[in-house]
Amino acid sequence: MLILLSLLVKSCNKNETIKPNVIFIIVDDLGYKDLGVYGSSFYETPNIDKLINDGVMFTNGYSNSSVCSPARASFQTGKYPVKTGITDWIKGRKHHKGATPNDRWIVPETAFELDLDETTIAEALKIKGYKTAYVGKWHLGEDEKYWPENQGYDINVAGWRAGSPNKQKNNNGYFSPYGNPKLTDGPIGEYLPDRLTDEALSILKNKADQPVFLCLSYYLVHAPFQAKQESIDFFKEKRQREALESNEEFLNSQPWMEVATGNPKRYKERIIQGHPTYAAMVHSLDENVGRLISSLKENKSYENSLIVFVSDNGGLSTSEGSPTSNLPLAKGKGWMYEGGLRVPFSIKPPFSNENFKTDMPVSGIDIFPTILAYAGENAINKQLDGINLAPYIRKHTKADERPIFWHYPHYSNQGGNPSSAVRLGDFKLIHDLETNKSELYNLNIDMEESTNLINDKPNISKKLKNILNNWLNENYNMTFNENPTWNGKQAIDQTKK
Repeated sequence: MLILLSLLVKSCNKNETIKPNVIFIIVDDLGYKDLGVYGSSFYETPNIDKLINDGVMFTNGYSNSSVCSPARASFQTGKYPVKTGITDWIKGRKHHKGATPNDRWIVPETAFELDLDETTIAEALKIKGYKTAYVGKWHLGEDEKYWPENQGYDINVAGWRAGSPNKQKNNNGYFSPYGNPKLTDGPIGEYLPDRLTDEALSILKNKADQPVFLCLSYYLVHAPFQAKQESIDFFKEKRQREALESNEEFLNSQPWMEVATGNPKRYKERIIQGHPTYAAMVHSLDENVGRLISSLKENKSYENSLIVFVSDNGGLSTSEGSPTSNLPLAKGKGWMYEGGLRVPFSIKPPFSNENFKTDMPVSGIDIFPTILAYAGENAINKQLDGINLAPYIRKHTKADERPIFWHYPHYSNQGGNPSSAVRLGDFKLIHDLETNKSELYNLNIDMEESTNLINDKPNISKKLKNILNNWLNENYNMTFNENPTWNGKQAIDQTKK
Protein backbone atom coordinates (compact mmCIF):
# COMPACT_ATOMS: atom_id res chain seq x y z
CA MET A 1 0.00 0.00 0.00
CA LEU A 2 2.85 2.37 0.89
CA ILE A 3 4.59 1.52 -2.39
CA LEU A 4 1.41 2.23 -4.36
CA LEU A 5 0.87 5.53 -2.53
CA SER A 6 4.46 6.51 -3.27
CA LEU A 7 3.98 5.75 -6.97
CA LEU A 8 0.77 7.79 -7.07
CA VAL A 9 2.46 10.78 -5.44
CA LYS A 10 5.33 10.59 -7.91
CA SER A 11 2.84 10.35 -10.78
CA CYS A 12 0.90 13.38 -9.52
CA ASN A 13 4.09 15.38 -9.08
CA LYS A 14 5.16 14.45 -12.58
CA ASN A 15 1.83 15.53 -14.03
CA GLU A 16 2.06 18.86 -12.21
CA THR A 17 5.41 19.62 -13.86
CA ILE A 18 4.76 18.25 -17.35
CA LYS A 19 3.15 20.81 -19.62
CA PRO A 20 0.23 19.30 -21.51
CA ASN A 21 -0.19 19.54 -25.22
CA VAL A 22 -3.03 21.96 -25.92
CA ILE A 23 -5.41 21.40 -28.82
CA PHE A 24 -7.97 24.14 -29.34
CA ILE A 25 -10.61 23.07 -31.88
CA ILE A 26 -12.71 25.91 -33.27
CA VAL A 27 -15.64 25.08 -35.54
CA ASP A 28 -17.28 27.70 -37.75
CA ASP A 29 -21.08 28.23 -37.47
CA LEU A 30 -21.71 24.95 -35.64
CA GLY A 31 -25.06 25.28 -33.89
CA TYR A 32 -25.85 24.30 -30.31
CA LYS A 33 -28.07 21.43 -31.47
CA ASP A 34 -25.78 20.24 -34.28
CA LEU A 35 -24.18 17.42 -32.24
CA GLY A 36 -25.77 14.22 -31.05
CA VAL A 37 -24.63 14.84 -27.50
CA TYR A 38 -26.44 18.20 -27.57
CA GLY A 39 -29.64 16.73 -28.98
CA SER A 40 -29.41 16.29 -32.76
CA SER A 41 -31.02 13.17 -34.17
CA PHE A 42 -30.43 13.87 -37.88
CA TYR A 43 -26.70 14.67 -37.77
CA GLU A 44 -24.32 11.90 -36.73
CA THR A 45 -21.35 12.82 -34.54
CA PRO A 46 -20.17 9.79 -32.52
CA ASN A 47 -16.52 10.87 -32.32
CA ILE A 48 -17.20 14.40 -31.10
CA ASP A 49 -19.83 13.07 -28.70
CA LYS A 50 -17.20 10.71 -27.24
CA LEU A 51 -14.67 13.54 -26.91
CA ILE A 52 -17.19 15.71 -25.08
CA ASN A 53 -18.22 12.84 -22.82
CA ASP A 54 -14.54 12.29 -21.98
CA GLY A 55 -14.36 15.79 -20.50
CA VAL A 56 -16.59 18.55 -19.24
CA MET A 57 -19.69 19.40 -21.26
CA PHE A 58 -20.99 22.93 -20.72
CA THR A 59 -24.69 23.25 -21.47
CA ASN A 60 -24.56 27.02 -20.95
CA GLY A 61 -21.47 27.67 -23.07
CA TYR A 62 -21.40 30.93 -25.02
CA SER A 63 -19.54 32.57 -27.81
CA ASN A 64 -18.76 36.27 -27.36
CA SER A 65 -20.54 37.26 -30.56
CA SER A 66 -23.22 35.97 -32.88
CA VAL A 67 -20.81 36.32 -35.84
CA CYS A 68 -17.32 35.00 -36.42
CA SER A 69 -14.52 37.61 -36.34
CA PRO A 70 -15.42 39.22 -32.99
CA ALA A 71 -15.68 35.80 -31.34
CA ARG A 72 -12.37 34.69 -32.81
CA ALA A 73 -10.66 37.83 -31.57
CA SER A 74 -11.98 37.01 -28.10
CA PHE A 75 -10.67 33.44 -28.31
CA GLN A 76 -7.23 34.78 -29.16
CA THR A 77 -7.09 37.55 -26.55
CA GLY A 78 -9.40 36.60 -23.68
CA LYS A 79 -11.10 39.98 -24.10
CA TYR A 80 -14.58 41.06 -25.08
CA PRO A 81 -14.93 42.19 -28.72
CA VAL A 82 -15.55 45.81 -27.71
CA LYS A 83 -12.02 45.87 -26.26
CA THR A 84 -10.35 44.53 -29.40
CA GLY A 85 -12.41 46.86 -31.62
CA ILE A 86 -13.58 43.95 -33.77
CA THR A 87 -17.34 44.02 -33.31
CA ASP A 88 -18.45 42.66 -36.70
CA TRP A 89 -17.20 40.08 -39.16
CA ILE A 90 -14.39 41.53 -41.24
CA LYS A 91 -15.09 43.69 -43.17
CA GLY A 92 -18.71 43.68 -42.20
CA ARG A 93 -22.08 44.29 -43.81
CA LYS A 94 -21.65 48.08 -43.64
CA HIS A 95 -18.52 47.94 -45.80
CA HIS A 96 -20.01 45.53 -48.33
CA LYS A 97 -23.61 46.76 -48.58
CA GLY A 98 -23.91 50.03 -46.73
CA ALA A 99 -27.18 51.04 -45.10
CA THR A 100 -30.51 49.97 -46.55
CA PRO A 101 -33.66 52.13 -46.40
CA ASN A 102 -34.95 49.86 -43.63
CA ASP A 103 -31.95 50.61 -41.42
CA ARG A 104 -32.70 53.39 -39.01
CA TRP A 105 -29.03 54.02 -38.20
CA ILE A 106 -25.63 54.30 -39.80
CA VAL A 107 -23.82 51.87 -37.54
CA PRO A 108 -20.31 52.35 -36.07
CA GLU A 109 -17.17 51.10 -37.76
CA THR A 110 -15.49 47.84 -36.81
CA ALA A 111 -11.75 47.19 -36.79
CA PHE A 112 -10.49 45.24 -39.78
CA GLU A 113 -7.67 43.43 -37.97
CA LEU A 114 -6.52 42.06 -34.64
CA ASP A 115 -4.05 44.69 -33.47
CA LEU A 116 -0.46 43.47 -33.18
CA ASP A 117 -0.26 45.08 -29.74
CA GLU A 118 -2.76 42.54 -28.42
CA THR A 119 -1.25 39.56 -26.59
CA THR A 120 -2.60 36.38 -28.14
CA ILE A 121 -2.88 33.02 -26.45
CA ALA A 122 -0.09 31.81 -28.76
CA GLU A 123 2.25 34.58 -27.62
CA ALA A 124 1.47 33.81 -23.98
CA LEU A 125 2.18 30.11 -24.47
CA LYS A 126 5.42 30.68 -26.37
CA ILE A 127 6.75 32.29 -23.20
CA LYS A 128 5.86 29.05 -21.41
CA GLY A 129 7.97 27.06 -23.87
CA TYR A 130 5.28 25.94 -26.31
CA LYS A 131 5.64 25.33 -30.03
CA THR A 132 2.64 27.08 -31.53
CA ALA A 133 0.72 26.22 -34.69
CA TYR A 134 -2.39 27.53 -36.39
CA VAL A 135 -4.30 25.40 -38.91
CA GLY A 136 -7.41 26.67 -40.68
CA LYS A 137 -9.61 29.76 -40.69
CA TRP A 138 -8.20 33.01 -39.25
CA HIS A 139 -10.33 35.94 -40.56
CA LEU A 140 -8.70 38.51 -38.27
CA GLY A 141 -6.93 40.78 -40.72
CA GLU A 142 -6.98 41.78 -44.36
CA ASP A 143 -3.23 42.34 -44.58
CA GLU A 144 -0.72 39.49 -44.17
CA LYS A 145 1.06 41.27 -41.33
CA TYR A 146 -1.98 40.49 -39.14
CA TRP A 147 -2.10 36.77 -39.94
CA PRO A 148 -1.20 33.97 -37.47
CA GLU A 149 2.53 33.88 -38.21
CA ASN A 150 2.75 37.46 -36.97
CA GLN A 151 0.49 36.87 -33.96
CA GLY A 152 2.61 34.36 -32.06
CA TYR A 153 2.19 31.22 -34.17
CA ASP A 154 5.35 29.43 -35.31
CA ILE A 155 3.39 27.66 -38.03
CA ASN A 156 0.46 28.91 -40.09
CA VAL A 157 -1.38 26.55 -42.41
CA ALA A 158 -4.38 27.96 -44.31
CA GLY A 159 -4.97 30.97 -42.06
CA TRP A 160 -5.45 34.20 -44.01
CA ARG A 161 -7.95 37.04 -44.51
CA ALA A 162 -10.86 34.98 -45.89
CA GLY A 163 -13.70 33.86 -43.68
CA SER A 164 -14.74 30.95 -45.90
CA PRO A 165 -13.19 28.65 -48.50
CA ASN A 166 -12.42 30.40 -51.76
CA LYS A 167 -14.96 29.52 -54.44
CA GLN A 168 -14.12 32.06 -57.12
CA LYS A 169 -12.70 31.78 -60.62
CA ASN A 170 -10.92 28.41 -60.84
CA ASN A 171 -10.95 27.76 -57.09
CA ASN A 172 -13.33 25.14 -55.76
CA GLY A 173 -14.05 26.04 -52.15
CA TYR A 174 -13.80 22.97 -49.95
CA PHE A 175 -12.24 20.95 -52.75
CA SER A 176 -8.79 21.51 -54.23
CA PRO A 177 -7.74 23.79 -55.89
CA TYR A 178 -8.23 26.00 -52.83
CA GLY A 179 -6.92 29.40 -53.96
CA ASN A 180 -5.47 29.92 -50.48
CA PRO A 181 -2.04 31.60 -50.31
CA LYS A 182 -1.28 29.79 -47.05
CA LEU A 183 -2.17 26.33 -48.32
CA THR A 184 -0.69 24.58 -51.33
CA ASP A 185 -3.25 22.88 -53.52
CA GLY A 186 -3.63 19.15 -53.14
CA PRO A 187 -4.76 16.64 -55.74
CA ILE A 188 -7.92 17.60 -57.60
CA GLY A 189 -10.86 16.72 -55.42
CA GLU A 190 -8.99 16.68 -52.11
CA TYR A 191 -11.40 17.72 -49.34
CA LEU A 192 -10.26 20.67 -47.22
CA PRO A 193 -11.23 19.26 -43.78
CA ASP A 194 -9.23 16.09 -44.51
CA ARG A 195 -6.24 18.14 -45.59
CA LEU A 196 -6.33 20.38 -42.51
CA THR A 197 -6.45 17.33 -40.26
CA ASP A 198 -3.49 15.83 -42.15
CA GLU A 199 -1.55 19.03 -41.53
CA ALA A 200 -2.49 19.02 -37.84
CA LEU A 201 -1.41 15.40 -37.41
CA SER A 202 1.91 16.14 -39.09
CA ILE A 203 2.55 19.03 -36.69
CA LEU A 204 1.72 16.89 -33.66
CA LYS A 205 3.91 14.06 -34.94
CA ASN A 206 6.93 16.35 -35.39
CA LYS A 207 6.68 18.19 -32.08
CA ALA A 208 10.05 16.84 -30.77
CA ASP A 209 10.35 17.37 -27.01
CA GLN A 210 8.42 20.63 -26.94
CA PRO A 211 4.83 20.89 -25.73
CA VAL A 212 2.55 21.94 -28.57
CA PHE A 213 -0.27 24.45 -28.75
CA LEU A 214 -2.33 23.63 -31.83
CA CYS A 215 -5.23 25.85 -32.78
CA LEU A 216 -7.20 23.74 -35.26
CA SER A 217 -9.79 26.05 -36.78
CA TYR A 218 -11.95 24.16 -39.27
CA TYR A 219 -13.68 26.13 -42.02
CA LEU A 220 -16.54 23.69 -41.56
CA VAL A 221 -19.50 24.15 -41.43
CA HIS A 222 -19.50 27.61 -42.99
CA ALA A 223 -20.82 28.17 -46.51
CA PRO A 224 -20.28 27.27 -49.33
CA PHE A 225 -22.12 24.04 -48.62
CA GLN A 226 -20.00 21.30 -50.16
CA ALA A 227 -19.38 17.76 -49.03
CA LYS A 228 -18.34 14.35 -50.31
CA GLN A 229 -21.00 12.93 -52.57
CA GLU A 230 -21.23 9.54 -50.85
CA SER A 231 -21.94 11.27 -47.57
CA ILE A 232 -24.55 13.55 -49.15
CA ASP A 233 -26.23 10.48 -50.63
CA PHE A 234 -26.31 8.82 -47.22
CA PHE A 235 -28.14 11.74 -45.65
CA LYS A 236 -30.49 12.09 -48.62
CA GLU A 237 -31.52 8.50 -48.00
CA LYS A 238 -31.84 9.17 -44.26
CA ARG A 239 -34.01 12.17 -45.02
CA GLN A 240 -36.32 10.01 -47.12
CA ARG A 241 -36.33 7.31 -44.48
CA GLU A 242 -37.44 9.83 -41.86
CA ALA A 243 -40.06 11.25 -44.26
CA LEU A 244 -38.97 14.85 -43.90
CA GLU A 245 -41.22 17.14 -45.92
CA SER A 246 -39.74 20.32 -47.40
CA ASN A 247 -42.90 22.33 -46.70
CA GLU A 248 -42.51 21.60 -42.97
CA GLU A 249 -38.86 22.59 -42.67
CA PHE A 250 -39.14 26.38 -42.78
CA LEU A 251 -41.04 29.40 -41.59
CA ASN A 252 -41.10 31.53 -44.72
CA SER A 253 -43.23 34.47 -43.67
CA GLN A 254 -42.42 36.17 -40.38
CA PRO A 255 -42.92 39.85 -39.47
CA TRP A 256 -39.20 40.51 -38.98
CA MET A 257 -38.45 39.31 -42.52
CA GLU A 258 -40.37 42.25 -43.97
CA VAL A 259 -38.04 44.91 -42.61
CA ALA A 260 -34.70 43.25 -41.98
CA THR A 261 -32.99 44.42 -45.20
CA GLY A 262 -35.77 45.27 -47.60
CA ASN A 263 -35.34 41.91 -49.32
CA PRO A 264 -37.68 39.46 -47.58
CA LYS A 265 -37.13 36.75 -50.20
CA ARG A 266 -33.62 36.24 -48.85
CA TYR A 267 -34.91 34.98 -45.48
CA LYS A 268 -36.41 31.71 -44.35
CA GLU A 269 -36.14 30.23 -40.88
CA ARG A 270 -35.34 26.54 -40.61
CA ILE A 271 -37.20 24.69 -37.86
CA ILE A 272 -36.26 21.08 -38.72
CA GLN A 273 -32.76 19.71 -39.26
CA GLY A 274 -32.65 17.87 -42.57
CA HIS A 275 -30.19 19.51 -45.01
CA PRO A 276 -28.26 16.56 -46.53
CA THR A 277 -25.16 18.51 -47.57
CA TYR A 278 -24.92 20.31 -44.24
CA ALA A 279 -25.36 16.99 -42.44
CA ALA A 280 -22.56 15.55 -44.57
CA MET A 281 -20.31 18.47 -43.62
CA VAL A 282 -21.03 17.89 -39.93
CA HIS A 283 -20.24 14.21 -40.51
CA SER A 284 -16.89 15.08 -42.12
CA LEU A 285 -16.10 17.30 -39.15
CA ASP A 286 -16.82 14.35 -36.87
CA GLU A 287 -14.73 11.96 -38.95
CA ASN A 288 -11.74 14.28 -38.79
CA VAL A 289 -12.02 14.90 -35.07
CA GLY A 290 -12.14 11.13 -34.76
CA ARG A 291 -8.94 10.83 -36.79
CA LEU A 292 -7.26 13.36 -34.53
CA ILE A 293 -8.32 11.55 -31.34
CA SER A 294 -7.28 8.14 -32.73
CA SER A 295 -3.83 9.49 -33.58
CA LEU A 296 -3.41 10.98 -30.11
CA LYS A 297 -4.36 7.68 -28.52
CA GLU A 298 -2.03 5.71 -30.77
CA ASN A 299 0.82 8.02 -29.80
CA LYS A 300 -0.06 7.76 -26.09
CA SER A 301 -0.64 11.52 -25.91
CA TYR A 302 -4.43 11.70 -25.53
CA GLU A 303 -4.33 11.52 -21.74
CA ASN A 304 -1.82 14.37 -21.39
CA SER A 305 -3.61 16.65 -23.86
CA LEU A 306 -5.90 19.53 -22.98
CA ILE A 307 -8.57 19.59 -25.70
CA VAL A 308 -10.97 22.51 -26.00
CA PHE A 309 -13.88 22.23 -28.45
CA VAL A 310 -16.08 25.21 -29.27
CA SER A 311 -18.03 26.92 -32.06
CA ASP A 312 -17.45 30.58 -32.93
CA ASN A 313 -21.20 31.39 -33.01
CA GLY A 314 -24.61 29.79 -33.30
CA GLY A 315 -25.90 27.85 -36.28
CA LEU A 316 -27.05 29.57 -39.47
CA SER A 317 -30.83 29.25 -39.38
CA THR A 318 -32.44 32.34 -40.95
CA SER A 319 -30.60 33.17 -44.19
CA GLU A 320 -28.04 32.07 -46.80
CA GLY A 321 -29.89 28.82 -47.31
CA SER A 322 -30.75 28.39 -43.62
CA PRO A 323 -28.98 25.01 -43.43
CA THR A 324 -29.64 24.16 -39.76
CA SER A 325 -32.11 24.63 -36.93
CA ASN A 326 -31.18 25.54 -33.37
CA LEU A 327 -34.59 24.82 -31.85
CA PRO A 328 -35.61 24.95 -29.10
CA LEU A 329 -33.19 27.90 -29.01
CA ALA A 330 -34.52 30.99 -30.78
CA LYS A 331 -33.05 32.20 -34.08
CA GLY A 332 -29.35 31.67 -34.86
CA LYS A 333 -26.22 33.26 -36.24
CA GLY A 334 -26.45 37.05 -36.39
CA TRP A 335 -29.03 37.28 -33.60
CA MET A 336 -28.77 38.12 -29.89
CA TYR A 337 -31.08 35.26 -28.96
CA GLU A 338 -29.72 31.99 -27.58
CA GLY A 339 -29.58 30.36 -31.00
CA GLY A 340 -26.97 32.90 -32.06
CA LEU A 341 -24.88 32.85 -28.89
CA ARG A 342 -25.12 29.51 -27.11
CA VAL A 343 -22.76 26.96 -28.66
CA PRO A 344 -21.26 23.50 -28.14
CA PHE A 345 -18.50 24.05 -25.57
CA SER A 346 -16.35 21.40 -23.92
CA ILE A 347 -12.99 20.98 -22.21
CA LYS A 348 -11.16 17.68 -21.80
CA PRO A 349 -8.58 18.25 -19.06
CA PRO A 350 -5.12 16.65 -19.19
CA PHE A 351 -3.97 13.98 -16.72
CA SER A 352 -7.52 13.57 -15.51
CA ASN A 353 -10.64 11.50 -15.93
CA GLU A 354 -12.94 14.44 -15.13
CA ASN A 355 -16.08 13.84 -17.16
CA PHE A 356 -19.31 15.51 -16.19
CA LYS A 357 -21.95 17.91 -17.40
CA THR A 358 -22.46 21.37 -15.91
CA ASP A 359 -24.91 24.20 -16.46
CA MET A 360 -22.49 26.85 -15.16
CA PRO A 361 -22.55 29.73 -17.69
CA VAL A 362 -19.16 30.05 -19.41
CA SER A 363 -17.92 32.24 -22.22
CA GLY A 364 -15.34 32.25 -24.99
CA ILE A 365 -13.27 34.76 -23.02
CA ASP A 366 -12.71 32.05 -20.40
CA ILE A 367 -10.72 29.83 -22.75
CA PHE A 368 -7.52 31.96 -22.73
CA PRO A 369 -7.04 32.03 -18.92
CA THR A 370 -8.08 28.37 -18.60
CA ILE A 371 -5.51 27.21 -21.13
CA LEU A 372 -2.85 29.33 -19.42
CA ALA A 373 -3.67 27.76 -16.07
CA TYR A 374 -3.34 24.22 -17.40
CA ALA A 375 -0.03 25.25 -19.01
CA GLY A 376 1.29 26.13 -15.57
CA GLU A 377 0.65 29.87 -15.37
CA ASN A 378 -0.52 30.71 -11.87
CA ALA A 379 -0.69 34.49 -12.21
CA ILE A 380 -3.46 35.19 -14.72
CA ASN A 381 -3.31 38.63 -16.32
CA LYS A 382 -5.99 40.83 -14.79
CA GLN A 383 -6.52 42.53 -18.16
CA LEU A 384 -8.26 39.38 -19.36
CA ASP A 385 -12.03 39.49 -19.16
CA GLY A 386 -12.45 35.75 -18.70
CA ILE A 387 -12.02 33.52 -15.67
CA ASN A 388 -9.92 30.41 -15.18
CA LEU A 389 -12.30 27.44 -15.30
CA ALA A 390 -9.74 24.85 -14.13
CA PRO A 391 -10.57 25.07 -10.38
CA TYR A 392 -14.27 24.53 -11.06
CA ILE A 393 -13.51 21.60 -13.34
CA ARG A 394 -11.25 19.96 -10.74
CA LYS A 395 -13.72 20.46 -7.89
CA HIS A 396 -16.95 19.94 -9.84
CA THR A 397 -18.17 23.29 -8.54
CA LYS A 398 -19.59 26.44 -10.08
CA ALA A 399 -18.22 29.97 -10.11
CA ASP A 400 -20.13 32.71 -8.35
CA GLU A 401 -22.65 34.48 -10.53
CA ARG A 402 -21.03 37.05 -12.83
CA PRO A 403 -22.38 39.08 -15.73
CA ILE A 404 -21.58 37.90 -19.26
CA PHE A 405 -21.86 40.60 -21.92
CA TRP A 406 -22.50 40.95 -25.64
CA HIS A 407 -22.52 44.04 -27.84
CA TYR A 408 -23.21 43.81 -31.56
CA PRO A 409 -23.84 47.36 -32.86
CA HIS A 410 -24.47 46.22 -36.43
CA TYR A 411 -27.24 44.94 -38.68
CA SER A 412 -26.52 41.30 -39.38
CA ASN A 413 -26.75 39.52 -42.71
CA GLN A 414 -29.11 37.10 -41.01
CA GLY A 415 -31.80 39.66 -40.09
CA GLY A 416 -30.82 40.64 -36.56
CA ASN A 417 -30.89 44.24 -35.35
CA PRO A 418 -27.99 46.01 -33.59
CA SER A 419 -28.28 44.79 -30.00
CA SER A 420 -26.61 44.45 -26.62
CA ALA A 421 -27.20 41.83 -23.96
CA VAL A 422 -26.16 40.68 -20.52
CA ARG A 423 -26.72 37.42 -18.67
CA LEU A 424 -26.52 37.23 -14.88
CA GLY A 425 -27.51 33.98 -13.24
CA ASP A 426 -30.70 32.68 -14.81
CA PHE A 427 -31.73 36.00 -16.35
CA LYS A 428 -30.76 37.53 -19.68
CA LEU A 429 -31.61 41.03 -20.82
CA ILE A 430 -31.49 42.03 -24.50
CA HIS A 431 -31.58 45.67 -25.58
CA ASP A 432 -32.53 46.18 -29.22
CA LEU A 433 -30.65 49.29 -30.40
CA GLU A 434 -32.95 49.70 -33.42
CA THR A 435 -36.22 49.82 -31.50
CA ASN A 436 -34.79 50.91 -28.12
CA LYS A 437 -36.82 48.15 -26.49
CA SER A 438 -35.62 45.61 -23.98
CA GLU A 439 -36.50 41.97 -23.35
CA LEU A 440 -35.92 39.87 -20.24
CA TYR A 441 -35.89 36.08 -20.10
CA ASN A 442 -35.44 33.49 -17.37
CA LEU A 443 -33.25 31.00 -19.22
CA ASN A 444 -33.52 28.41 -16.48
CA ILE A 445 -37.17 27.81 -17.30
CA ASP A 446 -37.37 29.44 -20.74
CA MET A 447 -34.34 28.65 -22.86
CA GLU A 448 -36.59 29.25 -25.87
CA GLU A 449 -36.89 32.95 -24.88
CA SER A 450 -40.61 32.80 -25.52
CA THR A 451 -41.87 34.80 -22.51
CA ASN A 452 -40.65 38.38 -22.18
CA LEU A 453 -40.58 39.32 -18.48
CA ILE A 454 -39.50 42.93 -18.92
CA ASN A 455 -42.68 44.25 -17.29
CA ASP A 456 -43.18 41.41 -14.83
CA LYS A 457 -39.73 41.65 -13.21
CA PRO A 458 -39.07 45.40 -12.95
CA ASN A 459 -36.37 45.13 -10.27
CA ILE A 460 -34.38 42.53 -12.19
CA SER A 461 -34.87 44.45 -15.44
CA LYS A 462 -33.57 47.66 -13.85
CA LYS A 463 -30.60 45.87 -12.30
CA LEU A 464 -29.52 44.25 -15.54
CA LYS A 465 -30.05 47.46 -17.55
CA ASN A 466 -27.77 49.31 -15.14
CA ILE A 467 -25.12 46.59 -15.29
CA LEU A 468 -25.21 46.57 -19.09
CA ASN A 469 -25.17 50.38 -19.43
CA ASN A 470 -22.30 50.76 -16.97
CA TRP A 471 -20.26 48.15 -18.80
CA LEU A 472 -20.85 49.84 -22.17
CA ASN A 473 -20.03 53.26 -20.76
CA GLU A 474 -16.71 51.92 -19.50
CA ASN A 475 -15.74 49.97 -22.61
CA TYR A 476 -17.37 51.34 -25.77
CA ASN A 477 -17.80 54.94 -26.90
CA MET A 478 -18.81 54.64 -30.56
CA THR A 479 -22.28 55.91 -31.45
CA PHE A 480 -24.91 55.64 -34.19
CA ASN A 481 -25.67 58.30 -36.77
CA GLU A 482 -29.06 58.84 -38.38
CA ASN A 483 -29.51 57.18 -41.74
CA PRO A 484 -30.54 59.90 -44.22
CA THR A 485 -32.10 57.28 -46.53
CA TRP A 486 -34.19 55.62 -43.81
CA ASN A 487 -37.74 55.06 -45.04
CA GLY A 488 -39.22 55.69 -41.59
CA LYS A 489 -40.57 52.19 -41.33
CA GLN A 490 -40.40 51.05 -37.72
CA ALA A 491 -38.70 47.75 -37.14
CA ILE A 492 -40.95 44.94 -36.01
CA ASP A 493 -40.88 44.32 -32.28
CA GLN A 494 -38.65 41.24 -32.06
CA THR A 495 -40.60 39.92 -29.09
CA LYS A 496 -43.34 39.03 -31.60
CA LYS A 497 -41.09 36.45 -33.15
